Amino acid sequence: MLLDLLSGLVTSIAIFLLTLVFALPLGLVISLGRMSKRGFLNIPTKIFISIMRGTPLMLQIMVVYFGPYYIFKIPLSSNYRFIAVIIAFSINYAAYFAEIYRAGIESIPIGQYEAAHVLGYTKCQTFFKIIMPQVIKRIIPPVTNEVITLVKDTSLSSTISVLEMFTIARQLSSAQTSMMPLIAAGIFYYVFNFIVAYLMEQLEKALNYYR
Repeated sequence: MLLDLLSGLVTSIAIFLLTLVFALPLGLVISLGRMSKRGFLNIPTKIFISIMRGTPLMLQIMVVYFGPYYIFKIPLSSNYRFIAVIIAFSINYAAYFAEIYRAGIESIPIGQYEAAHVLGYTKCQTFFKIIMPQVIKRIIPPVTNEVITLVKDTSLSSTISVLEMFTIARQLSSAQTSMMPLIAAGIFYYVFNFIVAYLMEQLEKALNYYR
């Protein structure tokens, strides 16, 4: 049983890590578009964020997976299940991260931008050398909440039959008529979240310089 659950845990971790790899930078790009004064950037990103935050992730997974076939008649390969999960998770969490980034960036006093300009920094240098380190420190707590939610949301991959840990636990529980696989999966999820929360706390302490 444990070996089966561990194989599912590997898939869950892969979904978790790949989602963060794509969603964190994409969220920053979307947040910059959201804050832009240009309508052709601001309006589409606001609509995107609204749709991603206003519809269930489960529905988004199904749309990403079934959409290419039903809309464009593109045949789906078996490998596309996992790819569809990563795409759906990434764009969903990017929308949430975008709003967290925006709140962090807008919390920085305007005087810091003016001081950087006086010192001869370019806009790019100001943003990445002065603003972003402070933003990262400020957004760690809300990002931690989203990351912990992501760990649990990996179970939604079962919507399109991706064999992550929860799906395997449910199958084992049904086959063995026992709650033990589900309890074991719950323990794995808790330990996983505990480790994530600890690492994020250590990161926040490491960035105390940017108070």
